[in-house]
Amino acid sequence: MSAAQDLLQAALALPAHDRADVAAELLASLHERPEADRQDVEAAWAHEIERRARRVKAGDSAGEARADGRARLAD
Repeated sequence: MSAAQDLLQAALALPAHDRADVAAELLASLHERPEADRQDVEAAWAHEIERRARRVKAGDSAGEARADGRARLAD
């Protein structure tokens, strides 16, 4: 039997409330991003912000008023 199967069998032998705690922790761990991933996302957004700012400064993008953008997104 593999380590994962051994662990599963041990977890299934726990009382229901303990199994629920273990299940919640396992599910939460699937949604966590490692720090390296967060740094990559932050770097990508910083690059995108700089790219957009350059386009505005160059006159290639006029942007729009916040109220207009919100109204457009609400449609």
